[in-house]
Amino acid sequence: MAFTGAGISTESGIPDFRSPGGIWTKMKPIQFQDFVNSEEKRRESWIRAFQGRAGWTGREPNAGHYALERLWRAGRLSSIITQNVDNLHQHSGVPAERVIELHGNASYATCLSCGLRHEIEDLRPAFETRGDLPACRDCAGIVKTATISFGQSMPEEPMRRAEEETLSCDLFLVLGSSLTVWPAAGFPLQARRAGARLVIVNRDPTDLDDYADLILRDEIGPALSEAIPANFPG
Repeated sequence: MAFTGAGISTESGIPDFRSPGGIWTKMKPIQFQDFVNSEEKRRESWIRAFQGRAGWTGREPNAGHYALERLWRAGRLSSIITQNVDNLHQHSGVPAERVIELHGNASYATCLSCGLRHEIEDLRPAFETRGDLPACRDCAGIVKTATISFGQSMPEEPMRRAEEETLSCDLFLVLGSSLTVWPAAGFPLQARRAGARLVIVNRDPTDLDDYADLILRDEIGPALSEAIPANFPG
């Protein structure tokens, strides 16, 4: 099992969330209830999305993403639990069904009423030419980028799958997560208590370091490239 946080994607130029200079130090997050209840907040949210202000989309996978893809292709990696919304694991070649997204995905949108998927570029023309807020083409419900906002419930199915994978793995590899956001941060502990080895690769200390079998304070791309080289498992 791999569990990835913002630290694996900063090497692709995507800013992280909470550290100095991170996304939430530059713009205040819009709470889910505010998005639902306020047309003004929905408009602000869509302006951010169409302008790419958060910087979550439009980047390329880096060496860390490709190393995990090699590990999956070799049959050694069951799946990836990710806190990221940037779609880079899928871009690296890992099948979408093997990427468990706890916080959603910024590369498309969904209807909050019926769940229908909408491509963001299909929503752009009406917003930019007439100022129309995105609405579901099937049920006219509110459409939102497929990320999990502050105050929004965690997605039940990804959480269920993540727990199932966590409890069945023999090695739980944490990559670039501060392990401060719950309930996601509970998965490494679950794995450890179920008998798995726990490895943490992160630039800074985490609250779960005392539970780890191995800790590496290193950049993820170089570290994984050495551990999982291009000829792996050769």
